[in-house]
Amino acid sequence: MQEKTRKNVYTAFVGEAKAYFRLLAYAEKAEEEGVAQAALLFRAIAEAERVHATRHMNLLKDLMVKDTDTNLEASFQREKTISETDYPDFIADAEAEGEKAAAMTFSQARDAETFHMKLYERAMLRLIRDEVKALHVCQVCGYVTDRPIPDKCPICGAPREKFKTVG
Repeated sequence: MQEKTRKNVYTAFVGEAKAYFRLLAYAEKAEEEGVAQAALLFRAIAEAERVHATRHMNLLKDLMVKDTDTNLEASFQREKTISETDYPDFIADAEAEGEKAAAMTFSQARDAETFHMKLYERAMLRLIRDEVKALHVCQVCGYVTDRPIPDKCPICGAPREKFKTVG
């Protein structure tokens, strides 16, 4: 794929993925306000945006998706960068501006990313590939564990009921 087209496809992918989540948030708000038709419309258009994002991603797969070992290493490196470089900067900015809620979500995301990084590292070392049947994700902060669901999330303190099992 030529450079300009690749860049445009990636930009379109990011825009459609963002639209998907934004529209789901709009649908949730419309539901809260009792505007069922608007909620339905937002959910339907969100699904259409997901289709668009998936189609764009499929065009980029050969460029972005490699063999599993390479994908694990790339994911590990992204988690390392975001947890060690990006989120600390985001936290400092939020704190400097007195944005406590943003600082807290950035801090919890940073801590969750650190656990993600460790899981990727274990996978690269072949320590979890065949033995793990399910992973558990805190729906509050994004913490992931391959161990039994804790009574409370070690990052945000959410109760075990807030975990979703993936597997």
